Amino acid sequence: MAKLYFRYGAMNSGKSTALLQAAYNYEERGQHVLLAKPEIDTKGADQISSRLGVERTVDFLVGRDDDLRARFATHRQRVQLEARAALVPDAREDVACLLVDEAQFLTPEQADDLLRIAVEDGIPVLAYGIRTDFQTRAFPGSARLMELSHSLEELKTICRCGSKALFNARLVGGRFVFDGDQVAIDELTADRVTYESMCARCYLRESGGRLR
Repeated sequence: MAKLYFRYGAMNSGKSTALLQAAYNYEERGQHVLLAKPEIDTKGADQISSRLGVERTVDFLVGRDDDLRARFATHRQRVQLEARAALVPDAREDVACLLVDEAQFLTPEQADDLLRIAVEDGIPVLAYGIRTDFQTRAFPGSARLMELSHSLEELKTICRCGSKALFNARLVGGRFVFDGDQVAIDELTADRVTYESMCARCYLRESGGRLR
């Protein structure tokens, strides 16, 4: 049975790099993959970009009200038709894996769709995302993936102090902020929004002891 995998970590833990590497590994073996990400992630538009400078265009964007399973089925059919039209002997005619970047921005219902794609449609799903927001609260999509996934894998990175980073602190114009909307992407704001991955001790120091 195909499985749903959720690979999560703080900012700058190499999630997009790992996704692009996984896609490369499949394709190096002659297999088809589909890449997707939520359209709310306007940074990079329809691109998945890693900090190493590697980027790739997704096969489809997922709107907040989209039926993700139906969107996947449409693109899966396209892959199958293109493979058959190529008339290559022994060519693989189906999608080997669905890879989803920025999965924290999915709705809980779309996370449910990912499980159905794996279990009922028989296609492995690798979802990559951040577990918690800048106020240490779980993103709804991430929370549901934590509940549903067959496999959970933490991708680790370090804090400024060298300890394991656990949280994501938000900076606006270079200053830490601990109030605001759960989602803030720099292109949507007047002041540049950035994030820093931090250990619990450093996060509490910057927040004055606040955890929400």
